Amino acid sequence: MDPVAFNLGPIPVYWYGIIIGFGALVALFLIKTLGKRDGLDPDIFDEFLLIALPVGILGARVYYVLFNLEAYRGDLSRVFSIWEGGLAIHGGILAGVLVAYIFVKVKKINFWQFADVVVPGLILAQAIGRWGNYVNQEAYGVETDLPWAMYIDGAYRHPTFFYEFVWNLIVLGGLLMLRKKKLAKGSIFAFYLIGYSFGRFFIEGLRTDSLMIGPLRTAQLVSIALIVIGVGIYYYLNRKKKAN
Repeated sequence: MDPVAFNLGPIPVYWYGIIIGFGALVALFLIKTLGKRDGLDPDIFDEFLLIALPVGILGARVYYVLFNLEAYRGDLSRVFSIWEGGLAIHGGILAGVLVAYIFVKVKKINFWQFADVVVPGLILAQAIGRWGNYVNQEAYGVETDLPWAMYIDGAYRHPTFFYEFVWNLIVLGGLLMLRKKKLAKGSIFAFYLIGYSFGRFFIEGLRTDSLMIGPLRTAQLVSIALIVIGVGIYYYLNRKKKAN
């Protein structure tokens, strides 16, 4: 598939960017709907997205490049070629959480309430964004003869980007169901960390292009850390709620 969707004169417009933009808009619609239900001004999420989206993309790119420096040593200009792919979601998440923390402090909003509203939209955007990997023929798995294998890069392979797309939608459904329960603020955010990271850990084991720390897969190590953090946040917040 041609990664270029169309050209605006001499400027190519890439499917990767279109898909990311579409995912952000769909996520924003969901977030504003949930925020309104929770008594938050929907307009603050427009402002948040204008800050969080570019910072998140920057964080995702910096994270990817730092763990894949050898690929860029011969041509440093490619560091800026994000249309070729190479955005690490974990880097985007970390950058986004930092932006959200600063944003809510300025706006005087409860961080946990804000995070609970944002993460369903975030996981939806992640699901949609995975189709950008298909267009760029990246984030695929090892060769397989399973009936759902996709022909990528000269062989039939595990479509790990599709696995993550499906898993993210499952997590989204779970988060929306949990919103109906009386949980402490921040619990949805905690379940997002746990749910997404649980699936990512196993899916990552099938990939052929994982970022590495020595012999270990970076995403798997980060996933374990995020699961522990998520469990800790949930336990802390709900223990505090019971104490009250």
